[in-house]
Amino acid sequence: MAQLLVRNVEPQLKAHLQKRARRHGRSMEAEAREILRSALLKEQEPRVGLGTAISALFRDHGLEQDIPELRGFPVKVAEFEP
Repeated sequence: MAQLLVRNVEPQLKAHLQKRARRHGRSMEAEAREILRSALLKEQEPRVGLGTAISALFRDHGLEQDIPELRGFPVKVAEFEP
């Protein structure tokens, strides 16, 4: 297996890593490997858009009536004061 050396780690970051490793019953080295592994696996997961995520949240909760369309109304331009 390959090795990775990380230099100049802030003392506070090292302390957090030690606490997290202790909580999970692992060495600091094993904890760092797990953090890297999970971060890189998350990158590979396909991302969904906001609309898709909202749709998934409410998928099982139907509406009792249709939502009316807002057509035929004049468009009002927003005005901003400097």
